[in-house]
Amino acid sequence: MIIRMFGLFETGVFMKLSFLVFLLCVLISVKNQTAETKKGSSTGKWSSSVSSPILLKSFQSRRIFLSTKNEKVEDSSPRALEYNFYRDSCPQAEEIIRTMIRQMYKVRPNVVPALLRLVFHDCFVEGCDASVLLDATDEIDSEKEAPPNETLKGFDVIDIIKSELEEACPRLVSCADILVLAAREAVVQAGGPFYPLYTGRRDSAFSFGEAATYELPSPHEDLSKTIASFASRGFDERETVSLLGAHSVGVIHCKFFQNRLYNFGGTYEPDPSLDIEFLNLLRSKCNNSHTSPEESQMEMNYEGTGSSFGTLYFRSLLLGRGILYADQQLMAGEGTGIWVRAYASDAFLFRRDFAQVMMKLSNLRVLTAPMGQVRRNCSKVA
Repeated sequence: MIIRMFGLFETGVFMKLSFLVFLLCVLISVKNQTAETKKGSSTGKWSSSVSSPILLKSFQSRRIFLSTKNEKVEDSSPRALEYNFYRDSCPQAEEIIRTMIRQMYKVRPNVVPALLRLVFHDCFVEGCDASVLLDATDEIDSEKEAPPNETLKGFDVIDIIKSELEEACPRLVSCADILVLAAREAVVQAGGPFYPLYTGRRDSAFSFGEAATYELPSPHEDLSKTIASFASRGFDERETVSLLGAHSVGVIHCKFFQNRLYNFGGTYEPDPSLDIEFLNLLRSKCNNSHTSPEESQMEMNYEGTGSSFGTLYFRSLLLGRGILYADQQLMAGEGTGIWVRAYASDAFLFRRDFAQVMMKLSNLRVLTAPMGQVRRNCSKVA
C-alpha cells in the first residue's frame, strides 16, 4: 500500500529500508532499557539485582524487613538483615561465638540465664541494639543503672567475645549481633532448641535508662499487666507463655518473691496460689542462716539439671509451684492456662514455639546500615 501511495520505491529498496528502520528501533529500545537499569541501580540494591516486579517480590519475601529507630534517614527504602551476614567479611564470626560459649559453659553454667536475661532486657527496651551494654556517661542515661537491670550479669561474657572478634575482624561484628548469637548458643548448651538467626544488626549510640525503668515487665505484676506489657512489643498470649519458659534456667533472689511467703498483698498471709509444701521449701531457702536475705536465692530448675528445658517450669505452674508471682499468674487466665498445660505435656511443642519466639524477640526494632554503628568496645559509643 505504501509503495502504491508514494510510487517512489521499488520492492527491494523498500524492504531494505524497512529492515534499517526495524534495526534502529531495536537499538533505541536497548538504549532505553540500559538507561532504566542504571537508574534503578541507584535507588537500592534490590532494583539492580532483580528487574522483574514478580521476581523482586519473590526475592524480597525471603528476607526479613524490620523497622528502624532513633535516627531519620532520607532514603526510606527498607534495610534487611541477612542469614550469614558475615559470610564474606568475617566468615568465622559465628563459630568463634559458638566455641567461646561452649568453653565458658563448662566452667560457668550460669552463663545461660545471664545471657538470656541480658538479651531480653536489651531487645524489650527500644529493640535489639546493644543499648543495654553501654556504660553511663554525661551524655548517656545507662540502662545498666535502671532498677530492673541492677542484677543483670553477662556483660563480661560479651566483652570477652567482642575482644576475640576484634582480633579476627576489626570493627565488623556488632555488639547487637554478638548478644543475640551468644544467647542462642547458651540456649543450646542448656539443652534448649537451636534456632536460625538473621544478622547485620548495628549498635545504638544511645541508652534508654528511663524506658528500662518503666517498660520492662515486672515479676510482681498481675496477669493483665503482663499480657499488656508483652502485647506492646507484638507478642500474643501464646508467645508470652512460651517466652517466659526461659525461666526454666538460672536462680532467682528471694527478694523478688519474699512478699509471697509471709505478707502477700498486705494480708500478713502467704500467697494462696502457692502449694503449701512448696511454700515451706521456699521459706527454708530464704531463711538460710548461712546467707543474708539479699544473697538468698532459689534455683529455677530446683529439681536439678536432669529435667528437660522448659518441662519443669510448666509442670510447676500446674502444681502451684511457680516461684515468681508473674509466672504463677499464667494459670489465672484461660488462654495462658491452655498453653501452660500444652507445654507441660508436650516438650517438643514448647521447644518449637520457644525457638520461634526467640527469633521474633531477636528481630525487634533492630538498627541496620546506614543507621547505628559498630562499636569497638561494647560498653562505649564508637
